[in-house]
Amino acid sequence: MTTTPTPAIERAPAAIADALLAWFDVHGRHDLPWQHPRSAYRVWVAEVMLQQTQVATVIDYFNAFMARFPDVQTLAAAPSDDVMAHWAGLGYYARARNLHAAAQAVVAEHGGEFPRDVESLMALPGIGRSTAGAIAAQAFGVWAPILDGNAKRVIARLAALTATPGTAAYEKPLWQLAERYTPKQRVTDYTQAIMDLGATLCTRSAPDCPRCPLSEGCAAYAQGDQARIPAPRKRKKRPQRETRVLVVTDTADRLLLEKRPPAGIWGGLWSLPEVAVDADIADVCATRFGLAVENAQELAPIHHGFTHFELLIHATYVQAGRGARIMDGSLQWFEPNTRPGVPAPIAKLLDSPQHTLAL
Repeated sequence: MTTTPTPAIERAPAAIADALLAWFDVHGRHDLPWQHPRSAYRVWVAEVMLQQTQVATVIDYFNAFMARFPDVQTLAAAPSDDVMAHWAGLGYYARARNLHAAAQAVVAEHGGEFPRDVESLMALPGIGRSTAGAIAAQAFGVWAPILDGNAKRVIARLAALTATPGTAAYEKPLWQLAERYTPKQRVTDYTQAIMDLGATLCTRSAPDCPRCPLSEGCAAYAQGDQARIPAPRKRKKRPQRETRVLVVTDTADRLLLEKRPPAGIWGGLWSLPEVAVDADIADVCATRFGLAVENAQELAPIHHGFTHFELLIHATYVQAGRGARIMDGSLQWFEPNTRPGVPAPIAKLLDSPQHTLAL
């Protein structure tokens, strides 16, 4: 006679935590760079980087960021361009702008020490409830639940929560369960454990339920619904947009870059000058840049997907004539091999063999 596992929503919270922590002790990730040493600053930077980005991608960025900005005081005092350059390629650049602003707030308002309670952490730019919980739990051992994407998926399956992600009917019970399951003891390890479980076994597709320490009592697994929970978001067809950028070099092989506005796409980064798709290149270069065009060549376009739209980037290589002068304060020449951080698709364009040949 078989027995139906007790749904996780009805199980004692201690049973969930104990099973998860026992698994974590053997199979969890114990050597991530932000764990050694584990400080509020390092945990915070890692948590922000990990929003929308996988651990494998974040590690190299994190190490480079720490080498340049080893503490919150250094980050707060750094020029914005330097911060953005070390973020270039991670995407979602508002995260970097908020990171810089939060560092300045920690120095100005908290004497360079991170607050230890969730509410004060959430008052800092770019820190939501889950990130604040992760900082409090991992850096200070303070009891605080988290709900990053991995934790949400684990708990949603445990409770067989079928509501649409992003809605109140989904988020509210998840937070209630997260509070219930987060133990008072070993909260630092538990926080890492639930993230690790979601990243390694309770994955979005093809979850490895037979190896999961929480499979006994997982309502979604008992019902055979683990592949359908969480419910997929309704995907809208992303609109297609087009733009044109200019790869402008002068007779000294300097590259012309444009500082993007602080808000919006690639906000605060240096990028290639953007013009209308059907712009008269010679006219734009003369009237806006004060440049005479000696040679112009079409380069292969680049496709890049954003959250809400697809962008087709047309590119034109422009060789500027002698006596080039800049008419726009947002533009600047950069010497060869001194390129600042630029958005990932722009770096791809500049590093492509076709562009190398054009130069």
